[in-house]
Amino acid sequence: MSESSESVAQERVFAGIRATGRQHIGNYFGAIKNFVALQDRYQCIYSIVDLHSLTTLTESEQLSNSVFETALDLIAAGLDPNRCILYVQSHVPEVSELHLLLSMLVPNGWLLRVPTFKEKARAQPDNVNYGLVGYPVLQTADIILYKASRVPVGQDQLPHLELAREIVRRFNHHFGDMFPEPEPVLTEAPLLLGADRRKMSKSYGNQIDLAASEAESLERVRQFITDPQRERKSDPGRPEICNVYSLHALFNADERPEVYRKCTQAEWGCVDCKLQLGNAINDSLGPLRARRADLATRPDEVWEALAEGAERARVIARSVLAEAQERMGLPPARSRVAKDAAALS
Repeated sequence: MSESSESVAQERVFAGIRATGRQHIGNYFGAIKNFVALQDRYQCIYSIVDLHSLTTLTESEQLSNSVFETALDLIAAGLDPNRCILYVQSHVPEVSELHLLLSMLVPNGWLLRVPTFKEKARAQPDNVNYGLVGYPVLQTADIILYKASRVPVGQDQLPHLELAREIVRRFNHHFGDMFPEPEPVLTEAPLLLGADRRKMSKSYGNQIDLAASEAESLERVRQFITDPQRERKSDPGRPEICNVYSLHALFNADERPEVYRKCTQAEWGCVDCKLQLGNAINDSLGPLRARRADLATRPDEVWEALAEGAERARVIARSVLAEAQERMGLPPARSRVAKDAAALS
C-alpha cells in the first residue's frame, strides 16, 4: 500500500466514517459502495472519525479496535489507499485546532437547535457533554480542513451539511473568501431494515455484518420478520410488504421475479425465501470477506496504510490551517507553511 501522488487541481470530496467497528450491509449500500465509486472521479479524502466517537464514553475502551475493524471493512470493500486518502481523524491534529477556531464563530443557538443533539441528549442525559453540542463544528472542520467542495450524503443528512455551509459563510464573511461551501453529492441509498423491521443498526442488534460468517448470516436472515399475516406455507405471500423480498433486489436480483412468483403462488414458504436470500448474501459477500480475512492477518500493513494516509492529509491540513490562522489574525508558522506549500506544488 504505497503512497500515490494526487493532483491538487482535482476537485476534492470528503467523507467521515464513524469508528463503530464492523460495518454492516446497511452501511455498505448506504455509503461505502458510493465512496468506492467516487475514487475514480475525484480526489477523495476519507476519515475514520474516532474523535466523534468519544462523545459516548462507553465506546472508548474498544475504540482502537473499532478503528481497525472499520478500516478492514473499508479497504476490503474497495477503498484503495493508493487511490484515495484514508486516515484516522485523531492522527491529523490540525482538525482539532480548526475546530477550536471555528467554535469562536458559531452561535450557541445554531448548535442547540440541531435535532440530533436533542436526540443524543435524551439518549444519554447523564453525559450531555460539549462534544455533543459541538459535534457539527468538528464535522465542519473535518470537511473544510481540506477545502473539500463536495460531501457524499443521503437526503436525511442534508440539514447537517447546510449547517456546515452556514459556518463556512460566517467565516468567509468575517475573514474573506477562503473556504468553498461544500455541495452535497446525493446518494440514492436504499433504506435497509434489520431483522426486526427497524432501520438496520448495530445499536438495535438487527444487522448483518459484512464480516459475518456464512453461518451467522444465515442465522440472522432466519430471524427476519416477513409477512405477519402469512401463517402457513400454503398461504400466498405478499412480497411487496416483506423485508426479505426487498433484500433480494440487492443480493439476488436475477432470481427476484422467480422468488416473487413462488411466494405469491405459495410454492415457497418464508423459510425457503430466507434460505435463498441467505445463500445469495454469502455468495455476494464472499470475495469481500476473503479480502478482509487476508488483511486481518497483516495488521501492521493496515496501520501503516492509515499512517501514510494521515501524513498525506496533514500536508494539506497544515497549509489550510495556517491560512485560517493568518486570516483570523494569528501569527502563522511561516517555515512550516513554506515547506508544505513546496510539498503541494
